[in-house]
Amino acid sequence: MSWNRTTKPEGSRPRVVCALDVGSSKICCLIARLTPRPDGGLLAGRENQIDVIGFGHVRSAGIKSGRVNDLDAAEAAIRTAIDAAEFRAGVTVDSVYLAVTAGRIGSDTFSSSIELDGEEVSRADIRAVLSAGRDHADRPDRSPLHALAIGYTLDGEHGIEDPIGMSGSSLGVDMHVVSADSGPLGNLEAAINRSHLAVDTPVATPFASGLATLSQDEAQLGAACIDMGAGTTSIAIFLGGRLVFADAIAVGGQHVSLDLARGLSVAPMEAERLKVLHACANPDAASHGQFVSIPALAHVAEGSSGHQNQVSTAQIARIAAPRIEETLELVRDRVTRSGFGGVVGKRIVLTGGASQLSNIGDVASRIFGADVRMGRPLGVSGLPQQARSAAFSTAAGLLVYPQHARHDLAQNEDGLRATLSAIGLTRMGAWLKASL
Repeated sequence: MSWNRTTKPEGSRPRVVCALDVGSSKICCLIARLTPRPDGGLLAGRENQIDVIGFGHVRSAGIKSGRVNDLDAAEAAIRTAIDAAEFRAGVTVDSVYLAVTAGRIGSDTFSSSIELDGEEVSRADIRAVLSAGRDHADRPDRSPLHALAIGYTLDGEHGIEDPIGMSGSSLGVDMHVVSADSGPLGNLEAAINRSHLAVDTPVATPFASGLATLSQDEAQLGAACIDMGAGTTSIAIFLGGRLVFADAIAVGGQHVSLDLARGLSVAPMEAERLKVLHACANPDAASHGQFVSIPALAHVAEGSSGHQNQVSTAQIARIAAPRIEETLELVRDRVTRSGFGGVVGKRIVLTGGASQLSNIGDVASRIFGADVRMGRPLGVSGLPQQARSAAFSTAAGLLVYPQHARHDLAQNEDGLRATLSAIGLTRMGAWLKASL
């Protein structure tokens, strides 16, 4: 990958950034002015005042499950969304923060250590121990999106956040690396480059959604953010204020629409409309006496719009509900296998366009055995009314990410890439065990 990666320290001056979320159902572009606020303003943990000044939103084209399947169509749609945002903002952008869902997003967590010989820990020592984990993430078929220090150890003692100035014999770090397949990312980058833009920083979709929707307390205590998109459902687990696990499954809201199209014999566009307006995730909560009219597929094919069939909302719910339950059960199993199920506890946040289905919170509460909160973008001003819903959490989270970039080794190339063959690298286990 040849990402631009021009992320620099925040400084004290406002700056304009562009966020681009290329999804399976929509492409959204937000342009915002970030003004550093050391006190965090009204929302704890936020260092920037985020003011949206431009918004572009178009139906997706050439994209399936976050992957490019038609380069020309994807380029045209991306251009349209960005042009609309630039027009409203009155500025021209040359690079974007890009949400990444494609490429089998996955998490690996590693431990590395170096010997100190009783000396005080310096910044050079920190760079050395971090570079081992970052170096390990470089694989020919995978591109690292994030490399985040979870915590440091000094002479085997865990739970140290900043070891600078402390003394010991051995310095270790537990590092979380999020990566994705290089091929799909390269195709997405190509579509953006053809729009005469550079990818400043790629950000994993679940990371961005979590940054937008989780409160500081939730992220600190341990919480899972589940982003239910059109083509994929992604998972982010935060603990101690940090991202500690990310994953994605190739099932989303479009699969519900396809189930309705097949089950009711309607066109895909009509199935999408029925899902948005009438579908319910819990058949028991659906109204059994309510009927809606749908155009018969055979008559649509013949060019006639006169014949209408009647279908009950209960029948729509009976078709939609199994897919929603299957998706949430797959997510629950991924969370359990992550090893962080115990620290997540009852803190589950649902977001994304597909999370807006009626009664989905009740179904999720039953499947996860937890209270489920519906998540929407927090602490972003200037969003137009249509962009304040859960469907735009990822795009809003991209605007929150810049304040976290300085902690992300994958976004900083300041000498941390040196190979340190003397440093041993092992699968992380101690930090996880100590946290549960």
